[in-house]
Amino acid sequence: MNRLAEQVQADAEAIDPVSAKVAGRAVLLIPHRSDAADEGALPGDYRKILAIVREADGPVQVRAVGERVGLDTAVRGKLEPLRAKMTKLADRGWLHKRPDGRFTARP
Repeated sequence: MNRLAEQVQADAEAIDPVSAKVAGRAVLLIPHRSDAADEGALPGDYRKILAIVREADGPVQVRAVGERVGLDTAVRGKLEPLRAKMTKLADRGWLHKRPDGRFTARP
């Protein structure tokens, strides 16, 4: 219990994104938008996704973002990890996921 309490305290004090272990696997913790001072708290690939969506003229599909980051968009399986990252950004308040599956930047 003490080790878990220390880890929670360290996570709360960290400025940079923190990596934690879940079921023996390292996972990156993505902060909620309200908890982070700015997008600098996000890992690099998440910041890049956010920048691409912000630069777009309107709602973007995952495929369009995948093309910009250099993924092989012809293979659906290559886009699923990107879709998961974009959905995580939406769940945390950084992006807005529309009912049609496209994403927009939050003001």
